[in-house]
Amino acid sequence: MITTNDLRPGTCFEHDNEYWQVTEYQHVKPGKGPAFVRVKIKNLRKGSVVERTFRTSEKVEELRVENRTAQYLYKSGDAFVFMDNESFDQTEIPSERLGDQAGYMVENMNVTLITCRDEILGIELPAIIITTIVKTDPGVKGDTATGGSKPATIDGGAVIQVPLFINEGETIKVDTREGRYLERVNK
Repeated sequence: MITTNDLRPGTCFEHDNEYWQVTEYQHVKPGKGPAFVRVKIKNLRKGSVVERTFRTSEKVEELRVENRTAQYLYKSGDAFVFMDNESFDQTEIPSERLGDQAGYMVENMNVTLITCRDEILGIELPAIIITTIVKTDPGVKGDTATGGSKPATIDGGAVIQVPLFINEGETIKVDTREGRYLERVNK
């Protein structure tokens, strides 16, 4: 058990039978009355972010969150199948738990599984992936001077904005944290 005064960004804890991670922390000492802690916390199971206020003397149970490397194998119905790189155990994760991250996954990609008490809470994608454009409108000659962009679907299914000169079948680098095009890759 830790007091809410010990919370810092990145700390994981259990409160109201949910797993939370602190994203922002502020210790407030008003001129009148006792000090309190204002935090912005992310629900590790649902992905929602809320703001909470705790008295500094409140206690919460600190969670030990572990990261394991796994390889994405394939999609099975409404779930994604991963293989642990050390034990070779296969695990299915429902697509709603992955959210938008599912659109950036390509078969045989290594990801980090975020686990707590043998429960998989989610995944962490590599910061940059190399992927192929599956669908986009063709670029029109002369459009490149304007520096505009157009939507394109990558092979994982996500739709990102790419420059007008990018065509179907081209290989590009994508930043998965922001979901944006970085550069074209020459093979």
